[in-house]
Amino acid sequence: MFVVGAIGVVLGGVWFQMLVVFVTAVMVWELWMMVAPARPTAGMLLAALLASVMSGQLLDESYIGLLMFLIVPAIGAYSVEVEKRWFFIFALGIQIAGWGLVQFRQDYGFTWIIWLMLVVVATDTFGYLVGRTVGGPKFWPKVSPKKTWSGTAGGWVSAGIVGAIFTLFTNAGLTIIFISMVLAFASQMGDIAESALKRRMKVKDSSTLIPGHGGLFDRFDALLGASLFMLLVAYVFNVPGVAF
Repeated sequence: MFVVGAIGVVLGGVWFQMLVVFVTAVMVWELWMMVAPARPTAGMLLAALLASVMSGQLLDESYIGLLMFLIVPAIGAYSVEVEKRWFFIFALGIQIAGWGLVQFRQDYGFTWIIWLMLVVVATDTFGYLVGRTVGGPKFWPKVSPKKTWSGTAGGWVSAGIVGAIFTLFTNAGLTIIFISMVLAFASQMGDIAESALKRRMKVKDSSTLIPGHGGLFDRFDALLGASLFMLLVAYVFNVPGVAF
């Protein structure tokens, strides 16, 4: 998975687009199976529809194209018998985050997509290590009982270090350190959001596609949160000193 993902990121263009379309389609299928596990065929058809919609939308950057994103969440929410609202919200979020990653790679280049991914990986890795080593009060025990405040803060610090490293060979300025730390928090919220959904659905993993690791949704939930945050930064706020 790492090798395939790395190749897609390096090549960019249509190769990265195809990778993102595939991953987002699988995650929507996993979302469907959490909400409606007794109807797997419908979930596969919905994932195929998502792949078609996203492939077309990536070629159409107009607002009409963006409205196409409502098709899959709306059909899915209409089809499931329970948790219609949550299916709609998460399916829409997955699509927009996937679209954001493609746009981020296309508009800002290889360096910045690597920065985003390294922030997410550092946040997750060092957050886990610090949390295990230091322990202490839980961050949000009702939703994610294993996460601690020490691990959460450790993730922020590690993300800030990644940002500081990127000031050495980019013209982003010191602002990227702060952006990296807020991005770390956004990635943690992506993980928290999926944990809350799984707890609500009473499932341990989003699927069993990756033996011992769950599904793609379990692996990419933090990256989804980070992508949504970067869309907010890039398209809503004007952050001086950051060369986006």
